Amino acid sequence: MKIIAVANQKGGCAKTTTVVNLAACLAEFGKKILVIDLDPQANATTWLGADSGGGDAFKLLTTKAPLEQLIAPTSLEGVYIIGASRELANFEKAVAGEIAVETRLKRRLSALKPEHWDFVLIDTPPTLGLITLNALSTAQELLVPVTTHVLSLSGVAQLVETLEEVKDVLNPSLNILGFVACRVDSRTRHSKEILELLINQFGDKVLKSTIRESIRLAEAPSFQLSINQYGSKSTAADDYRALAAEVLSLAK
Repeated sequence: MKIIAVANQKGGCAKTTTVVNLAACLAEFGKKILVIDLDPQANATTWLGADSGGGDAFKLLTTKAPLEQLIAPTSLEGVYIIGASRELANFEKAVAGEIAVETRLKRRLSALKPEHWDFVLIDTPPTLGLITLNALSTAQELLVPVTTHVLSLSGVAQLVETLEEVKDVLNPSLNILGFVACRVDSRTRHSKEILELLINQFGDKVLKSTIRESIRLAEAPSFQLSINQYGSKSTAADDYRALAAEVLSLAK
């Protein structure tokens, strides 16, 4: 069982898009996936056709409710979810004064049976707060989606700094699985330049798979369908299948 946190403190960098479509494509490869939605916006939960009113991720972090009661099926075969709700925005207030709150998720997920899951994908909020720290403290690998726009790179730099602090204090075994370039428009010089900067800065940690700009990809959430359901033969579906194959090869 491989636990991967998908994080980038900047909003709009395709974190949820990556979680949902990577889960869908890994499931196509016959893998069993658990998505944990830790974003109070609950976009992954809604996209996967799950109930965002149950507050299961909030219960996961704040109660001792049995784990199996919090896991729900999704609209994708082989993909299950612990869904988010707006209640997650109150997490820091709910655990104020308690100890070791940064590792609460890690302790709760220790009850997962590794033989039941191939991958656990954690969707994080667009901040470096306590919820994201829980995700980083729990994960074995970090996947960082980066849109090819100059403002995205500043968010990446701050995330890498936080990663080093988390490794020192909370989770020394956390590694960067890779940076995945998203919303790449190869027709523009700017997009190419940002991709080059990313490679210059992080070298072979930048994944070979890139996710190209796609109208089909933008439309898919409206229909609560993954890209391989909504546009199975689209370039975006090809891109996410390539990413899933690369993740499988790296996460052995």
